[in-house]
Amino acid sequence: MLYKITSPIFLILILGVTFFSTARAEETRRAYFAGGCFWCTEADFEKQEGVIDAISGFMGGSVANPTYEQVASGQTGHRETVEVIYDPAIISYQKLLSAFWRMHDPSDAGGSFVDRGFQYSSAIYFTNEMEKRLALGAIAALNASGKYDAPIATAVEPAGPFYVAEDYHQNYYKVSTVRYTYYRYRSGRDEHIFDKWHNDTTVYQTENAPQ
Repeated sequence: MLYKITSPIFLILILGVTFFSTARAEETRRAYFAGGCFWCTEADFEKQEGVIDAISGFMGGSVANPTYEQVASGQTGHRETVEVIYDPAIISYQKLLSAFWRMHDPSDAGGSFVDRGFQYSSAIYFTNEMEKRLALGAIAALNASGKYDAPIATAVEPAGPFYVAEDYHQNYYKVSTVRYTYYRYRSGRDEHIFDKWHNDTTVYQTENAPQ
């Protein structure tokens, strides 16, 4: 049975909800970070207030729609990358950068902890000039601070096509908690984060970079 809706108040409510939902969707932004194992990078970004979702995938290579096995072989030129969908009214790009440094070892030019190779190297893929300037400014500030013994090795490159990884990689820290926890513990990631960042809340950024 079909019902004809004639109430103007009901229609206004429906239109209002639709408009609000659409407006909120338009206000979200996407950012791309490679910090080694994307299981860990995804998990850490999803813990940030204002991050709506983090998706594991691949970026930077020359092969369209690569599989995990192809990327893991190191032959495609992709890095394990996380797409971060966030609300800029709650978390700024600068805060995403600050969180990113605290997720991995950006001075490691050969990979990330137990995962070795270009595919696990650190990178920021910028989508506009503001992101590029903030990323370069943060790297300059980190290098100047002497925080790391080696120079920051994080590449700053324009974003290209983002390929979503297979379903079993998504939310791995939730669906395969035991394996994820064991891997993360054995990798040395959390030990490094604690040693380098415990009680350090500094925002590393050059003064002339836009906020």
